[in-house]
Amino acid sequence: MPSAGMSGLESERVADALREDIVSGRRPPGSRLVERDIAAELQVSRLPVREAIKALVADGIVVARPRSWATVREFSPHDLQGFFEVREALETLSFVLAAQRVDEAGIALLESLVAQEAAAAALGDVETARKASTAFHMAVVRLSQNAMLLELASSLVTRLRWLFGQHGDLAEMASTHREILDAIRARDLDVLRRLVPEHLAEGRAAAHERLFGASAPRP
Repeated sequence: MPSAGMSGLESERVADALREDIVSGRRPPGSRLVERDIAAELQVSRLPVREAIKALVADGIVVARPRSWATVREFSPHDLQGFFEVREALETLSFVLAAQRVDEAGIALLESLVAQEAAAAALGDVETARKASTAFHMAVVRLSQNAMLLELASSLVTRLRWLFGQHGDLAEMASTHREILDAIRARDLDVLRRLVPEHLAEGRAAAHERLFGASAPRP
């Protein structure tokens, strides 16, 4: 019988695998998460799968239905709008505070992430570019030196990455992050207050089209 520690490690591995499948779109909204099928696919028992699904429910990306299959969460246009409004307020404040408080080490970290994103985009490495993009945004939240902002962002990061992180124009995204980094370096708060909402609005438009189609009305 596996130890509790081993079971915990297995459930984390399964949760990570399922989370990446969902965030990347390999398991689309509404798709069922069948314990026995996932257990066979990942070569584990059903217990760590069950625990992993509970973790994804806590992440807000899976819905558990009593006496039925768990499913990947489906979002309405109003859900997307609500998340966007929270994201815009949270991240705009984070970028402004980071520009006021960042040191040279923080600038170097952001520089390395943007360079990694741009290099991955040039190679067509979608997964690495998208992960670097998410890491850039989360690094800015940490550099804001505001514990409450970090707590809020950490609780939402999986959903935000899922909804807004599947951008298609990788090079354009890296270029925009470079422009934002330049404004942080210059501590130009007015430019940041303009650039960041514009940047996030582009992500919202792309997410709306991906989830609901170009013709679907926005709330």
